[in-house]
Amino acid sequence: MLIGISGHQRLQNPYSWEWVRRELENTVASFPQPIVGITSLAIGADTLFARVVLELGGSLKVVVPFAGYEEKFEEDQAKQQYWDLLNRAASVEVLQKNGTDEERYYAAGKRVADLSELVILVWNGKPAAGLGGTADIAEYARQCQKATIHLNPDTREVTSGREETNG
Repeated sequence: MLIGISGHQRLQNPYSWEWVRRELENTVASFPQPIVGITSLAIGADTLFARVVLELGGSLKVVVPFAGYEEKFEEDQAKQQYWDLLNRAASVEVLQKNGTDEERYYAAGKRVADLSELVILVWNGKPAAGLGGTADIAEYARQCQKATIHLNPDTREVTSGREETNG
């Protein structure tokens, strides 16, 4: 099964990451192998998802928004984690750097959704802070009629189906 991810890089309550991890583990483990996790390896939900997929015996397909993407990571630990996961990926697709960074993030998010049978959204349900945020990818997945699982770290609710968004 091809499972993509779009999600927050930071959470309002950092303790919610444990809940997100458990839900990702439960979700990924509920599907038959082989699992291919599709991700851009952004900090937060993407890298957590990637680790869970690998721990459960799946493989990774990485969609990198543009060459040099890792330079956008502010912390050395985040860069190291990115390289570690990238080196463990079964395949890597690097998108051309056309337009603004936000436009490239949006293009990468759409590509993840396009390649996926199911998109997991780690999202508080609010509008995106910038183009290419999880709200934008949720709307894109809805327009493409992709199956989704929405993990809301604020309310700790899990919903599935075709994602409904408010904008």
